[in-house]
Amino acid sequence: MTHIPSILIAGVRVDSPSFAGTLDWTLNRITERSGGYICHLGAHGVVDAQQDAVLARALAGAALALPDGMPLVWLGRWLGLKSERVYGPDFMRSLLAATGDGRCRHFLFGSTPQVLRDLERRIRADYPGATIAGCLSPPFGPSSPEETEAHLHAIRNAGADVVWVGLGAPRQEKWMADVTARLPGILLFGVGAAFDFLSGTKPQAPAFVRRSGLEWAFRWLSEPRRLTSRYGRVIPVFLWLAARELWSRRQNRPV
Repeated sequence: MTHIPSILIAGVRVDSPSFAGTLDWTLNRITERSGGYICHLGAHGVVDAQQDAVLARALAGAALALPDGMPLVWLGRWLGLKSERVYGPDFMRSLLAATGDGRCRHFLFGSTPQVLRDLERRIRADYPGATIAGCLSPPFGPSSPEETEAHLHAIRNAGADVVWVGLGAPRQEKWMADVTARLPGILLFGVGAAFDFLSGTKPQAPAFVRRSGLEWAFRWLSEPRRLTSRYGRVIPVFLWLAARELWSRRQNRPV
């Protein structure tokens, strides 16, 4: 994957490699020990970056900013790209399966101790060849510099090649951008709810719902108290940003 097509949506870069191309790129990156971090980006990330300069810089600094949700895939296609969804939970499963020969050491960072225990147990059952180097559940809320350094020391000491970061957006994107230089050669993935889905803690939408772009509705029905205000804020703003982007491209199209 020599050239990765991308688009700018309201100033936020969204890369559009294929799912298979992303997997190949990742395996090469692990072999080369190139490090860096990858963001799985949804509509809420684009919206939040309009008002959050730290998040905007974190997304801009990512080695890849992948379309995690169907709205970004559709918008990419409308803008002329052959966009594919690179959904965090599915990609995590694929990389665990692809590294079943022990060539990659995975570290799980985020969520709660119970979710991590369930997640590690499920990974060992479903991907017996995958190597789990360690797990760490940081405290909720901001960590002190001393706590952060202790977390990084644990990751380095474990010999991790890949760190799966399940802190939730935008905290995980900011954390990865902040620590990547102190984790040389280690590849970080911000995958959010993947920990809950792969561990079985929360139900995941059926495949046909995910393909239809209605996963947001499934999740809203599953967690209405947590997600009502978020979706009520994000959806209208994203629709406005997308319409503005499409209109701008149409106006600037050569006659």
